[in-house]
Amino acid sequence: MGCESWEAKLDTYLDGELPEQEMRTFDAHVRGCPSCSADALVRVQMKRAIQYAGRRFVPSTDFRRRIERSITPKPQRSFRLGWMVATAAAVILVVGTVTSIYVGSRSGRDLAYRDHVFSEIADLHVATLASSSPVDVVSTDRHTVKPWFQGKIPFAFNLPELQNSGFSLLGGRMTYLDQTPGAHLIYDVRKHHISVFVFQERSLKMQLPASLDENSLSPKQLPFNMETWSQGGLRYFVIGDASAADIDSLAKLFKAAS
Repeated sequence: MGCESWEAKLDTYLDGELPEQEMRTFDAHVRGCPSCSADALVRVQMKRAIQYAGRRFVPSTDFRRRIERSITPKPQRSFRLGWMVATAAAVILVVGTVTSIYVGSRSGRDLAYRDHVFSEIADLHVATLASSSPVDVVSTDRHTVKPWFQGKIPFAFNLPELQNSGFSLLGGRMTYLDQTPGAHLIYDVRKHHISVFVFQERSLKMQLPASLDENSLSPKQLPFNMETWSQGGLRYFVIGDASAADIDSLAKLFKAAS
């Protein structure tokens, strides 16, 4: 089957809508085909950009309901009473609308930025695996990989002991999230590659909302399993096409090491 046949189903694959066996076949092909890997990355970036732009300006359902209720006509009892009620309602409506717009827009921006961050992490993961040189330091020894980052990033971190865990370290590289430098480690488990990203929390604090800890995304939003958490002043992301259980196990190893 030529790449034309794969490309015809690439969008369906990225949306996670293929049967399980066919998804595994696609995974193997995309990892080994530079052309399809690059095409997949472009399509993922386009999907994320559209989702991010679309969520920035969509009012919430609750906000719509409040506005509809506030402008529903009410029966008038008398001219004076009606005038007083109308004046009070107008004041409440203005204050309520301004408050709702602020709270709603802030909540919407937080959600949109959270999804934007997840999308950027997914793009970094895909782009790295599609690269001919996915790591800058190639080693299975954590005592070799960890010192390599010294002087390259403004923080230190620990790598877990992997003995009898089923995971193996392939190496690491420097990376950036919104111009913030960080570490990118790549692990392997049962022929699945998992990326672990580490950034300094305070460097991202001005941009990342608290809702980032609500890290579950549906398969239609993100074709990978992911976990993220903050610990010891660092922000961790674990992402890959491995099972959710494997992602969770590697995350627990990092949490224990930190």
